[in-house]
Amino acid sequence: MIGMFRQAAILLSAIGSLFAAPVSAQSLTLVNLPVVYVSSPIVQQTHQGRAIAPVPAVRPTTQPQDRRQQLAAVRPQTYTPAALPVWKAPAYIDRRFRDYNRGLAQYGPFRVLDERRVALVGETDAATPGYFRAMMRAFPGLEQLDMVECPGTRDDRANLKVGRMIREARLVTHVPTIGSVRSGAVELFFAGVERDIAQGAEFAVHSWMDAYGREAEDFSMNAPENRQYLDYYREMGMSAEQARAFYDFTNSVPHHRALWLGASEMRRWTGRPQQAKTPVQRKPARPAPTLAYANVTFS
Repeated sequence: MIGMFRQAAILLSAIGSLFAAPVSAQSLTLVNLPVVYVSSPIVQQTHQGRAIAPVPAVRPTTQPQDRRQQLAAVRPQTYTPAALPVWKAPAYIDRRFRDYNRGLAQYGPFRVLDERRVALVGETDAATPGYFRAMMRAFPGLEQLDMVECPGTRDDRANLKVGRMIREARLVTHVPTIGSVRSGAVELFFAGVERDIAQGAEFAVHSWMDAYGREAEDFSMNAPENRQYLDYYREMGMSAEQARAFYDFTNSVPHHRALWLGASEMRRWTGRPQQAKTPVQRKPARPAPTLAYANVTFS
């Protein structure tokens, strides 16, 4: 009897083991998995199933230096802002008729009409640059030069100097209806930053002549006597071709005669460079006793 009970217990335990194993394997709650919490810089270690106390990371220490480092001071760099172009209002030309017989002051051939306008009513000479300088010092607001009665010059070197002074002062040149610009005064007309010709104005050009009776054609084109005019025209804004064309045009008439031009004909030389190549209708040459004598001798 006892043997039968033993065999039955063994049989029941075997059957229970067959059903218990799969059940425990399917349940994740019955499985004890080791959980490790990772944190930096502490590392969790184990030895033979027993936890080892975590070893904290040691922060490196720096050794104090015996001497201090000398660091060069960096100077702040300074930057200069770019200069903006100065705005200037367009040149204004006052075409209103004035009584040129009256004025505020007289400086050689220059007659100051008001705070803004001055008239040229005579020929220039060696003293004219000084007169012009004194006038601009007394009336710095002058902006326009009216060329009324301008027969020319007695000293061509001084005349070209006056022209450069007119350009430096940024005056506009205006020839009114009654204006007459002849000989060396034409160079002064070109000096204006803006050049204006009223209908009815007249111009006259001819070759220069020195104290020895020599004219432009008696010198080579590269001679100083001729180069001073070509260089001047270039300074006043002409191209090289236009300067040469206009200079040849003026020298096509001898000094004792004159080539007279109307307002529309003279405007051909005051515009774009290509306008100088346009042929000009010439008027018959006639004597010009009122033209000033041009002295181009060099000291």
